[in-house]
Parts: sequence; structure tokens; C-alpha cells
Amino acid sequence: MKDSKAPESALRRVAVTGMGIISCIGNDVQTFKKNLFDGVCGIESITEFETDILPVKIGGKIKDFKPEDYGMDKPFIRKQDPFTLFAMAAAYQAMNDSGLKSGENIDPFRLGTYVGSGIGGFQTIQRELEKFKDDPSGQWISPNFIPTMISDIAGGQIAIKHGAKGSCIDIVTACATSTHSLGEAFRAIRHGYSDAIIAGGTDHCTIPIGLAGFANARALTRESNPKRACLPFNAERGGFVMADGAAILVLEEMEHAIARGAHIYAEMTGYGSTCDAYHATAPRPDATTQAECIRLALEQSGFDSSRDNVYINAHGTGTQLNDLAETKAYKLALGDFAYKCHISSTKSMHGHMFGATGAAEAIATVLALQEGIVPPTINLNTPDPECDLDYTPNKAVKTDINLGLSDSFGFGGHNACIAFRKV
Repeated sequence: MKDSKAPESALRRVAVTGMGIISCIGNDVQTFKKNLFDGVCGIESITEFETDILPVKIGGKIKDFKPEDYGMDKPFIRKQDPFTLFAMAAAYQAMNDSGLKSGENIDPFRLGTYVGSGIGGFQTIQRELEKFKDDPSGQWISPNFIPTMISDIAGGQIAIKHGAKGSCIDIVTACATSTHSLGEAFRAIRHGYSDAIIAGGTDHCTIPIGLAGFANARALTRESNPKRACLPFNAERGGFVMADGAAILVLEEMEHAIARGAHIYAEMTGYGSTCDAYHATAPRPDATTQAECIRLALEQSGFDSSRDNVYINAHGTGTQLNDLAETKAYKLALGDFAYKCHISSTKSMHGHMFGATGAAEAIATVLALQEGIVPPTINLNTPDPECDLDYTPNKAVKTDINLGLSDSFGFGGHNACIAFRKV
């Protein structure tokens, strides 16, 4: 086992060998990819429950989702919160895609699970609280309440399903949750603690209490037209749009992947993590801490401005403060080279998936590298003059990218950035 302070020469390389996603623009990677590059918006008016009295009436809801299509039986499905079902479905896709099978081509104790959730079983919490309000004796609270709502249960159920007996860790850093999950999984493989890790995130927040809570925190847009609601880097932006889903990547030690003939999508090459140490919800306005986590990921990836063609999948929430601070962070981390980068916010299409969003955007970054296509920031018709970088307005751009970054900035000042290189 390698020490965590192993010399650079001893660090192992990390490959992406499997991907899976459940999102409002696709319940599999191929559909997600097509809609991403075509600039399809998955944000719609919410019809699953009454929204007349709610401050927000739109979201990125999952459509045509059938858990049984992803190896789950009906008794299991009945007992789980949607956030776990989404995660199980994304992990099912990713593991099938990778070809890894615990006990066959990987030691079960060398296969880990790093799947986080920003909130956990939100729908289950709302349902059981409603019961408790009606009868404070608690006699009608489900015995499955706690093991259904705790945020680590999605990762635990994935580990059970796939026989992953290595570390099973639930990282919770709000909007940065799954970017941190991927980054910490990268470190664990790089330093020799695991050979492969099922990593990502999941959340289901578009429920009445979720929409009310985020709206009252002044985070969500009040726009009623779903196709004009999520406007990253746009002068007319008014907040983010909540969305549901899960995204999972299988990270694997490069030589292990090569030895078994796995398909390698990309190499993960860098990870930076910092804290704003500034405010509960607002980003640090001078962007120094956000820039440092980007700089760390670039440094580990051997960034060279003379040879690298860079794509950045921005956090790009469409809030006034985030988009300004993020633009400053790119300029601080990259200097004049920031103006040469291809940047976009795919949240303009799939919304803000909270704990799942970083992993969804990591998949978008890997797809951009693999296909040589930069996905667009849709509805960017009125750019904010202070957000003056190339944010890829409205249409995808074909270009041979060789280095991709994805950054996430969460409530509490949690910053994370991960990097991938084209193989």
C-alpha cells in the first residue's frame, strides 16, 4: 500500500472506464450526449404536484424513468427514495459500461464506492414529517424512514448490488458533492488505496419543500417560462433552476484497465479542493479561493499554454454572484489564457442537479474530449459584459480539445475542480 505522500514517480494513473446518468435530458449517456450537443433544454413546468401556491413552478424533472429497467425489483423499488433509485440506475449503467465484475476481474476489497448526495432522501423526509405533524406520537413513522433518507444509503445500496467491499464514502458538500466524490476517488486510486471506484452523486430536490426552501434562500429564478429560466453568464439571469438526477463514473487504475482490455474514455489527471471561508451561501467575491482549486487541478495535469486546447465545464449556475466570481477565478488561475479557453455551462440545459451536478458535468466534459465538441451555453443572447470569456453561446463548437476541466462551488464555500485529458 502506497503512502499518501508517495513521490510523484510512484503515483498511479487513473482512467474513466464507465459512465451512467439519469437526467432531465436523458436517462442514458448516449441520449444525454445527443441532447447536450444539440442544445436541448430539459427544464419544464412541474406537473407532478400542485405548484399554484409555490414561488417556483419549473424544474428539471426526470421523465420516463422505470427503475426496473436498471436491474431493480419491485420490493426494492417500493422501499427506496427516488435519490437512491436514480443512483442505482446510473451505477448500473456505469458498471455495465465498464465491464468490471467484483470477484471476477477485480478484487472486491479493491473496489470502492464514493457516491454522495447533497441532501439525501428529501421526499422521504417530507412524507414522514407530514405523518408526524398529524400524529406526534410517531406510531405511523415508517421503520424504513432512517435507512431510506440518510444520504449515505445510495452508496451503500450500490456497494451491495455490485459487491464493492472497499471504502464506501458519502461526501456531502452541497453543489460540489459529486465533484469532490470524483476527486477523492481519484486520489484514492492514484495513491494505491483502491483499484477502481464507483463515484458520483445523486439528488431529488424538486419537491414542494425543496423548491420553497431554495427559493426563500434567494437561490432560484422566479422565471415562469422554463425555456428562459436558466441563463448562466447572461445579463438577464436571475438564479438557478433546480433539477433531479444522478451521475456515476467508474474510475480505474490505468494499468488495471489496460490489462483487462477496458474501453478508456479519458484519463483523470487533476483535482483541486479549497474553501472560501467567507459566507454560508455567497461565493468569495475576489475569487482567490476558487482560482486556487482550478490552479491545483491544472498543475497536476501538467497544463501547458503552448500546447493545450482547454474546455471548461463551468459551475455556471445563473446566479448574479456566482457567474461574476467564476469569471474572475478563471482569469486569476489562467491569466490571459482564460480568453483562449472554450467554456460553457451545461446547466443551461440540464439544470442544477445539486449533489449530482458535478458528476453530470464531468460526464459532459469527458464526452466533449472524446467527441471534440464543446457543448453550448444555451439562451446566451445577452451576455453580461463582466462575464467576457468565451462561454460558447447557443451552439456547440467543433474543436480538438485535449484538456478538460469541470468545477463546482457549493454552499458553505466548498470549491472543487477536476481535470481530464484526452486519451
